[in-house]
Amino acid sequence: RVKMPKNRTRRSNQPAAPAKAASGAKMFEKKPKSFGIGGDVQPTRDLGRFVKWPKYIRLQRQKAVLMKRLKVPPTLNQFNLTLDKNTAGNLFKLLNKYRPETKEQKKDRLKNAAANGGKQDGPKPTVVKYGVNHVAHLIEGKQAQLVVIAHDVDPIEVVVWLPALCRKMGVPYCIVKGKARLGQVVHQKTATCLAITNVKKDDLGALTKLQDAVKANFNEKYDDIRKRWGGGIMGEKTNVKVARAKKEKEKEMLAKLG
Repeated sequence: RVKMPKNRTRRSNQPAAPAKAASGAKMFEKKPKSFGIGGDVQPTRDLGRFVKWPKYIRLQRQKAVLMKRLKVPPTLNQFNLTLDKNTAGNLFKLLNKYRPETKEQKKDRLKNAAANGGKQDGPKPTVVKYGVNHVAHLIEGKQAQLVVIAHDVDPIEVVVWLPALCRKMGVPYCIVKGKARLGQVVHQKTATCLAITNVKKDDLGALTKLQDAVKANFNEKYDDIRKRWGGGIMGEKTNVKVARAKKEKEKEMLAKLG
């Protein structure tokens, strides 16, 4: 007998057609999350308000709030009235041209001088002067052409008298943001004040412009500065309370009149 091959049906690789959803039923059911105990994982939240910050950060923030709340006398408030950004940028461009030498540069210069038998090449370099005592001596001798004071010196008593001395001696002065920024100019961590005593001929025009701008903003505004108090800025809650109390007082006055 000759066996005939069986008819084999080929299976198609195509997936079976999905069963038709019942009329009105949705394909994907809603499964709302449950954030109760033993339920879904809680979403991430910003817990910054509940962090116990280090003591130095708390002190910084408390001091900042106090400086806003308390009334600040004009002598101290003048250190909040700093030079504008554009003029400060031009000022630091000029200061960076006259940075004093670093320790390495001084070492090399002294080595070369010793090799030449103690004789130094060329005239004495023109650099920015720094340090409260040195700057005060230059102001008193009227050698300083421009004085730059940092606004955030702590304790402030170190420089609080400098503006008055500059006005008395007729020396242009300005208050700028950042003792650290002044420190960078003279290769120090911080600097309380700087003084320009002399510049090259090329920079005389820039210095004159800065002197004029500084005189207009600081030296000539002395009468305005000495009357301007600072602080006294209350928080949102206090402002609401004060406004509410004022409103009630007005109502009482109207009731009495009416």
